[in-house]
Parts: sequence; structure tokens; C-alpha cells
Amino acid sequence: MSLASRFDWQWLPQAVPPSPRAVVAWGAAATRLHARLQNMVATAPQQAQQLQATASGDVVIVTSQIAAHLPWVEGAAYAAPCDEAPTLWLPTLRRPDAPPELLLRALAARHQRQPVLLWSAPRALVPLDRLLTVTHEWLARVSEHWQVPAVPAKGPG
Repeated sequence: MSLASRFDWQWLPQAVPPSPRAVVAWGAAATRLHARLQNMVATAPQQAQQLQATASGDVVIVTSQIAAHLPWVEGAAYAAPCDEAPTLWLPTLRRPDAPPELLLRALAARHQRQPVLLWSAPRALVPLDRLLTVTHEWLARVSEHWQVPAVPAKGPG
């Protein structure tokens, strides 16, 4: 996703990070977060049921109303809704140098789904409108989605 054709903006460090409402994990960290959630569902199901999550490609995003309830794994980062544009979620340690309301309007004109997570690295836009409760069934669907189909063995000839 690129807004470069419409805006000239950059990511800046966030001077005062907001309280996190999501943990975001990409690649290997997403795999670790998935495993952490599986353990949580098995050992603390009531705590897991208070979490909402989504997975797309190689990212897992877990949200909670309470920062202390967010699971943590190495390589993950935090996100929170932007005060100026609450349906725009941003990394807690980074912020755009453009007004968030303008970014949200531009995103809404091109993408109908909200809320959305605008991520800095990797640069991505992830819809958050289909968050589901963290359950064994949800985790199994994510595992199934991540499985790479087996390549059929080539026969003689």
C-alpha cells in the first residue's frame, strides 16, 4: 500500500507513546505469537477469550482493552488507535508526520474497511474490522491457512 502518489509523508518517532491496545507480529514473530496464543488457550482459556485477533498473510494482530492482557513475544511491537482519528491504528513508537485525519480520509476513499492498522515496517495497511475471539478453532484456521501445500512428487518421464 502506498500513499506516496497522493501525500508526501514520513514516519517519525512518537515522543509519548500511547498505551498499547494491540500486539503486532510479522514473520517469525507471528509464528511465535500464534504458539503463545495456543498455549494461552490451553492453560488460561478465560484470559484468551478476552482477546480479539486477526491474521493476514504473515501477520498476527491481537487486541485487548487492557494493555497488561496483551501476550508478548520477541520481535513483536505494539499498536494503538490514534487519538485524532480513532479508526486509524498506528504503531505506538511511530507516527506519521502528516495529519492522521487526512491520512484516514485518503485511506477511506481507497479502502472501504475500517478500522485499519497503518504499519511502518513493513509498510502495510491491515483491516481490523473482522477481529475474532482467540479460540482453539480460530488458531486452527490460522494454522491451516499458513500451511504450504505439498509439492507433488514428479514421476518418471
